[in-house]
Formats: sequence, C-alpha cells, structure tokens
Amino acid sequence: MWLKKYIVIYLGLGVLFLSTSSCKEEKKSVKQTEVTFNKEGELTIFKITTDSTKIKLDIEIADTDYDIQTGLMYRNSMKTNQGMLFVFDDVTERYFYMKNTQIPLDIIYLDADKKIVSYQKNAKPFDETSLPSNVPAKYVLEVNAGLVDTWQLKEGDSIFYK
Repeated sequence: MWLKKYIVIYLGLGVLFLSTSSCKEEKKSVKQTEVTFNKEGELTIFKITTDSTKIKLDIEIADTDYDIQTGLMYRNSMKTNQGMLFVFDDVTERYFYMKNTQIPLDIIYLDADKKIVSYQKNAKPFDETSLPSNVPAKYVLEVNAGLVDTWQLKEGDSIFYK
C-alpha cells in the first residue's frame, strides 16, 4: 500500500516536471501591431512664389497629448500623399525626435499663420537626437523624407487644412 502511494506521488511529480519544462522550452514572441493611417483631414500647401503651385495631402491630426506624444511611431510606411499635422495650443520653439519611428521623415515647422518657418530634412528612423524648430512654431507637419526637396518648399510657403 505504501508503495502505491510513493509510485503515485513519484509519477505525479514526473508529470508536473515534464509539463513545466516543456513550457519553458516554448519560444514566446511579441508582435508589434502596426498603426495604420486614419485620414482625419485634407491639407494644401501653397507656394509663396505663386498660388498656382499646390500640393494636396491627406492628413492625420495630432491635437491630444497622446496623439502628440505618439505621432508616427510604430508605422512601417506612409504614402507620399499622406502626412501628420501636429496642432499645439501655444506658439513656442518645438523639439521633435524619431524615437520608435521606423520611417525617415521631413519635419516642417509652421507659425500661427500657418506659414513655414523652418524644417528638418531626412530625420533618421529611431534617432533620439533633438530636431528643433529654432524659431517659435504652432504647427508641425511630418511627411516622408525627401518631400521638402521634391516639392521645393521654402520658408514662407503656407498651408490650409480642413
């Protein structure tokens, strides 16, 4: 009788050991969910030299603390006709960086009148170096890297969005 008890206990411990050791061998992986584009408005860029040159974009608008802090993080790509417009309550020098941002960007700073006051071109993915506006700005527009040059944007060009 005592032998049966020990055999049952021994077998129970063996099963417990095998079940816990097999769990440890399983590889766990965490997959990052990609954030997808959500059109919240349309934006037009007007060239200072002529009103006939217009660039149109679909935009997401970042105007809450969460949206402003998250920005374009965790995106794998963005189309050429898309961007994110950050809308702030105040006008002050702005500092952006590329933490957790997977795609290279051009960062365009605009004043309260929605005129371009400065930009940072070709911001590198995952780089946490500060990218300042160097002048007061109320709005910031993020687009794919290279578009400031492609569109030949200049300080004084302006935007309109709805």
